[in-house]
Amino acid sequence: MEKQQYQPSVAELEILNLIWALEPVTVREVYERIAAARPVGYTTVLKQIQRLTEKGILEKQIKEGAHYFTATLPASEVKKRLMDKVLRTAFGGSALDMMMHALGRDKIPPDELNAIKAWLDNQL
Repeated sequence: MEKQQYQPSVAELEILNLIWALEPVTVREVYERIAAARPVGYTTVLKQIQRLTEKGILEKQIKEGAHYFTATLPASEVKKRLMDKVLRTAFGGSALDMMMHALGRDKIPPDELNAIKAWLDNQL
């Protein structure tokens, strides 16, 4: 798969979110963060990271004998692709429908609501 077309699986996205937040990061660091939240095997995380590296989504650097990984795609680009896909497939291209669905599911904290209002004000 070409990097420009890449859309991560749920497991890959979990790993990518950690890598974007911590990079450069080792497999052990990623594994420990995931294992703190749910049961997962070290080799499972290792294999996912190896696959992401083979796809060109991650880059490996060796420093002092340790393997460190960084993402080759920015988080914003991957998230935009995912949102575009959800917008097209689940909401028929309607940004309003998608936004109403997202905002209507839970009570929105006041600070997030204020941020949304400020963003909308800047768009007009």
